[in-house]
Amino acid sequence: MAGVTELPAVAAWRHVVAHEGFEVVFPRRAADGYVFDGQATGIEEGVPWGFRYEIRVDGGWATRAARVRSRSVTGEHELRLEGDGGGGWTIDRRPAPELDGLVDVDLEGSAFTNALPAKRLRLPVGADSEAPAVYVRAPDLRVERLEQQYARLPDDGGKVRFDYASPAFDYRAVLVYDEHGFVLDYPGIARRVA
Repeated sequence: MAGVTELPAVAAWRHVVAHEGFEVVFPRRAADGYVFDGQATGIEEGVPWGFRYEIRVDGGWATRAARVRSRSVTGEHELRLEGDGGGGWTIDRRPAPELDGLVDVDLEGSAFTNALPAKRLRLPVGADSEAPAVYVRAPDLRVERLEQQYARLPDDGGKVRFDYASPAFDYRAVLVYDEHGFVLDYPGIARRVA
């Protein structure tokens, strides 16, 4: 994954089990990294929601900015996160010391955002790493810390695999990625369809 620089023009996922929904993202190269324009919709516990996002990463895949706008029956919400690439954050231009040390953004309802730590960490087979993230809840855009771990497994049929764990959700599974570092199979959460 580390050596590939070109990304697909579009990627899309069908969300299943945890909630029903769909996500699509359009990557583009920027002068200092990449920008990902995406949107996701879902129905969870009978409540439909949708959000649009723009996430900017630097050349090392550290998240530098995220803008998210959501809408549901609870109303419309907007959030701006800015990271310094070294673990410092602002939320809507206010310092957020509770997020110190985090490098990635993880959006609830997004399969795409699991590409960020996988690409940034560049783990060799057999290595593992903690990868806590700034977690943004859908649809109200509450921000919290999410503990995560990634352990690189041997590739299978040319597909990159990670043993992934998120203790807060009592979730553990093998995530399968394509050659671009985008998740193909996220068991019980999403499956790549384009």
